[in-house]
Formats: sequence, structure tokens, C-alpha cells
Amino acid sequence: MALFIEFLAQQWILVGALLSCVLLLSFHESRRAGKALSPQQLTYLVNREEAVVVDLREAKDYKQGHIVDAVNIPFNKANERLSELERYRDRPMVLVCKMGHSSSALGKTLASKGFDKVHRLGGGMMEWENMQLPVVKG
Repeated sequence: MALFIEFLAQQWILVGALLSCVLLLSFHESRRAGKALSPQQLTYLVNREEAVVVDLREAKDYKQGHIVDAVNIPFNKANERLSELERYRDRPMVLVCKMGHSSSALGKTLASKGFDKVHRLGGGMMEWENMQLPVVKG
């Protein structure tokens, strides 16, 4: 332990840089819109709180397999189709994309428009399929 403390004292610049990186990473993660949910948490929200699942993938990807009762609004058309989400304003909403990245950007937009219960599926449909959870084709 004494060697560790001595290392920290001698390498204070490296320790400071590491702490700065950790703080910046946590700040960045906190600014991402919507809490990231696991597939199990998504299932719970849908079953218990009637959450709506919004699939942000293109129509062809959506047809290859999507979560049951998911609404398909492609990410590149989402800003034009925000009015379609108005009827779900009071329900929890889970945004799903391919890998979990696009959902964050739309989540920020929805949060700025007053949607309070916006979540995102961490890992997107890839995580859902990796866990071998059911999908609807067509």
C-alpha cells in the first residue's frame, strides 16, 4: 500500500489526468438523453406501465425483425414525424435503434419538447437479439 501511495505522489499528473477523464466521461454520460434500459427493464416497462417502443431503424430493418407492437419511425424522418408521438406523451417511451446510439440523439430532442418518460434500449436491437428475445418479422 505504501508503494501505491508513493506512486500516486510521484505521478500526480497522470492521476490528475485519469480523474479528469473519469469526470468528463461521467458528465458526458449524464447528458445523454434518457436512461439506458436493459432488455429485461424494457419488458417490465411494457408489461407493467404500458410503455411504447419506438423503433428508429429503417423500414427494411424493421421488417426483418422488431419488438412486438413497436412503432417504426426511422431516425432520419423522426423530426418530421414527432407529431405521431404526441399521443404517447404521458406513457413511458423506449427508443430502440440498431446499436443504441441514434436513440440518444432523438431522446434529447424529445426531452426538450417536454417528453418526461423517455428511455433508450442500451445496446439496441443487437442486444435484444443477442439475448435471444422474441422478434416479430414482417
